Amino acid sequence: GGGEGSPDRRTGGRLLRATWTRSVSPDRMRPPTRSIALLQAFSTFSVSAAFSFPICTPHLLRPHATSFTTGRLAPLPLIRTPRQSLCTPRMAVGDAGKECVSEVGRFAGYFVDEADGAIPIDAIAASDFESWFEAQDAATQSWVAAVGFAPTAADSGKTLLIPGGAGISKVLLIVGDSGGYGTMYSFSTLPSALPKKIGTYKLSSLGGATADEAALGYALGCYSFDRYKSKGKGGEGPDKPRLASVVWPEGADRAHVTATAEATFLVRDLVSTPAEDMGPSALQAAAEALGELHGAKVSTIEGDSLLKENYPQVHAVGRAADPKHAPRLIEMRWGAGGGGKKVALVGKGVCFDTGGLDIKPAAAMGKMKKDMGGGGQVLGLAHMVMSEGLDVDLRVLVCAVENSISGGAFRPGDVLTARNGLTSEIGNTDAEGRLVLADALVAACEESPDLVIDCATLTGAGRVALGTDVAAIFANDDLVAGRLAECSAQEDDHTWRLPLFRGYKKMLDSKIADMNNIGSAPYGGAITAALYLERFISEGTKWIHVDFMAYNTASRPGRPEGGEAMGMRALFRLLKETYGTKGGK
Repeated sequence: GGGEGSPDRRTGGRLLRATWTRSVSPDRMRPPTRSIALLQAFSTFSVSAAFSFPICTPHLLRPHATSFTTGRLAPLPLIRTPRQSLCTPRMAVGDAGKECVSEVGRFAGYFVDEADGAIPIDAIAASDFESWFEAQDAATQSWVAAVGFAPTAADSGKTLLIPGGAGISKVLLIVGDSGGYGTMYSFSTLPSALPKKIGTYKLSSLGGATADEAALGYALGCYSFDRYKSKGKGGEGPDKPRLASVVWPEGADRAHVTATAEATFLVRDLVSTPAEDMGPSALQAAAEALGELHGAKVSTIEGDSLLKENYPQVHAVGRAADPKHAPRLIEMRWGAGGGGKKVALVGKGVCFDTGGLDIKPAAAMGKMKKDMGGGGQVLGLAHMVMSEGLDVDLRVLVCAVENSISGGAFRPGDVLTARNGLTSEIGNTDAEGRLVLADALVAACEESPDLVIDCATLTGAGRVALGTDVAAIFANDDLVAGRLAECSAQEDDHTWRLPLFRGYKKMLDSKIADMNNIGSAPYGGAITAALYLERFISEGTKWIHVDFMAYNTASRPGRPEGGEAMGMRALFRLLKETYGTKGGK
């Protein structure tokens, strides 16, 4: 709202005089005097227009035995406008999660098996341009010279449309390492660069890339997140494709490319969806839809049941949220009893992070819908594992919470007890991700898995160390870490190992608990966070911790600004090479 007569930006209503008579729980209003004072201040306004109240306080609206009335304010009915209020979600609870799963394959329509008269795409390295030029006919050479096309190694992804007949005779694409990000993204420029009404296209060469890289690069170039954009009458439907179609590159592993692209689309969609629609219940719905797709079993422990089932830190972090966003532990099982090795994937699913009582500044809170990126990434990785039928018994655990602020929020200085009995003094409520992960990691280790992998948007320190595009890796097994580094290089999926330096353990010391949830020094925060998590890994269990951004901060070909999977392809390659598939491949 605002002062007298100031319009509310969302509803167009005006904040005037109101009645406040609601049943309240004493434990949810400690004390109610602040709300009373606020409303008393409003009571001086003159009533000159009908209004819709845009302030949502659902925890005040639940029935309880104790009630109070301000007694000072004159009755005035609450008038709803036809427009949506701040309290009303854009879609039904869980719908966004289901949509994210149902739409993962929306790129598939841009690939065809074959097409007569397909326009060729000559994909070449910049170093091969001269030899390519000399092999062209006179008309092509004249056109290339006329437009001054002279590519260098820095021109990865650059295209040239070469006219011929009544349209385009061919397309030239320069393939390179895309500024260090890999040759795959050279092909990501094609979907938006190719005129869609001319015809279908076919790669006649790959410029040193593999068929899988070319196909995946093209698929990722088809990605956009426009669910919240208004569609006018001129919008494109299924019969009017938005992008050009291409023939599947010869030799591409279609199943692998499809699973990888689908998993990436899933992670991006989950992370990019606003927290209004991607709360813990929606993340649960996404897991359930994914489980139904693959025949996996999904179960959830929610609300106070977390205390009964001994997930106390998950409960503590999420208990301040509105009941519809109650904290929960989402579990998915697939392949159980198949004889495969046990693999556990654990994801941080903080669907929005205010920082808690140690509240974040506005600039740091703007992208906090992405704080469930770890939960999204393990669901994407699980999709790849199940789609390709890896020979594993898979268990996925996602801690889905909102780190909110209310009278029931956990506080700085509190001492929380984790699932394994270790106690943590809360040095900062904004270091909540490691608290929820701790419970889930203990649960994951209880079944003696061969490997535990956790993914989390855990620390800003990790971004200070490696930037936003390289995922930080911590591992307690050098062989596993080395193999993951190789997989990362092979996939152009950039990760970098940081040390579990034992000398920093003392930074987590607490005078009143087993440890503090933050380090005592302003340095090495990614390492101390990993050392904290390691306390919840059982001895002898191989463990990988991925600390990543989950967000592209700027748009580039194949990587638009918004949610992103980081390290997922490398992790999948590690799992596939280690455990193989049920078919023996």
